[in-house]
Amino acid sequence: MKAAGLTILVLEDDEGLRTQYRWLLPEYRILAAKDRSEAKALIERDTPALAIIDLGLPPDPDGASEGLAAISELLEWAPQTKIIVVTGSENQEHASKAIASGAYDYFQKPAEPGLLKLIIARAARLYELEQENKRLSVLPSQVISTNILGNSAAMQKVLRDVERVARTNITVLITGESGTGKELVAEAIHRLGPRAAKPFAAINCAAIPESLLEAELFGHEKGAFTGAIKQTIGKIESAQNGTLFLDEIGDIPLSTQVKLLRFLEERVIERVGGRQSIRIDVRILSATNQDLSKLIADGRFREDLYYRINEIAIHLPPLRERAGDSVLLANYFLRKHAKEFDRSFRGFANDAVEAIRQHPWRGNVRELEGRVKRAAIMAEGALVTAPDLDLAAASPGPSLNLRDARRRAEREVIEQALLQSEGNISKTAGLLGVSRPTLYDLLGEHGLARPATDMPVSVTKER
Repeated sequence: MKAAGLTILVLEDDEGLRTQYRWLLPEYRILAAKDRSEAKALIERDTPALAIIDLGLPPDPDGASEGLAAISELLEWAPQTKIIVVTGSENQEHASKAIASGAYDYFQKPAEPGLLKLIIARAARLYELEQENKRLSVLPSQVISTNILGNSAAMQKVLRDVERVARTNITVLITGESGTGKELVAEAIHRLGPRAAKPFAAINCAAIPESLLEAELFGHEKGAFTGAIKQTIGKIESAQNGTLFLDEIGDIPLSTQVKLLRFLEERVIERVGGRQSIRIDVRILSATNQDLSKLIADGRFREDLYYRINEIAIHLPPLRERAGDSVLLANYFLRKHAKEFDRSFRGFANDAVEAIRQHPWRGNVRELEGRVKRAAIMAEGALVTAPDLDLAAASPGPSLNLRDARRRAEREVIEQALLQSEGNISKTAGLLGVSRPTLYDLLGEHGLARPATDMPVSVTKER
């Protein structure tokens, strides 16, 4: 969805101003109304993306009661609409009330066209992002069938690769940082393949002591070692005709790697303490967050085993490299855990969305779900905020207040003039077209170092 073509409702009693909005915003579709009843009739036919509402509407042109009532009704009729209010008063009290009531932003009359367009463009972008996230929350059947969520190009490639390899019996190595969802990919390959109705057995090779790992994989006979009070089948045998997932395969000790390699070559196992050869038909999927090439170079992983488990590799990118997926996943986890804990949320506040988007997510999807799960329990408002997620609010951009913007521009021009004149006060004043006393006043106003007359100095940057 692009900003151009979005619908804007203009609620303004002045016909001339309604015409000016049409002229100023030709790239948008304008719905113009002079009062609340007309606005409601228009909204019933076409829900606008944005709304520009004059607070000083009749019968209270000098106050804001009618404008505030319009905001309240519009949010009830079209809660997704981004509202920009217009005020003719220098007193910002009315504008503050409008923002507290749910308006997105405001500007004062008369508005500079460039500033107005900038405010509208920001509101339109936010609306588009929210609509895109809403659309993505209705996940396609492909994503539902695999439990892998992601709309980024990187994850779409992963989904395509999963679909391709699932139809085969090939051995797959899944790589990626901790928390990226490697086991989900393994489960998806199993469920989408011909062995879906058969067992899926998973073992975390890093979580089992070396002395017990062999028995866990291959099983053991009664009396094979102290504590072996009965015959037990291992993970490999339990996956017969199905899929065996070896998670963190890089942590398997070399002695067990030898026996695993023999199994992969011959598809036959012997339980620990046993002599019977058992033929196994099983598909092997493996995963690691380590660099197996480096482990091979260090003599900690067998190269021949590496080629056996790595007929095809699927790499899961870290969450920080999956543009847009963090917000999509956060929305999914919020719905999931809100239902789990019988909570109700409208979604994420703007500060939370920006914080989610900017956070590095070193723990990847696992970290994201943990923070959202905690917020689903602890958050008190209808919107989950950045503090609820224990995230710092994203750094705000520069103020869009016209007075602040002019001040920033004035300071930049003064700095450039100082640099160009090498701090010579007479030359600087000449470049700026002001007197020396005026220049001294400007330097003080902007907190810039006051250079000695006709002496080169460096500009002190504002902190």
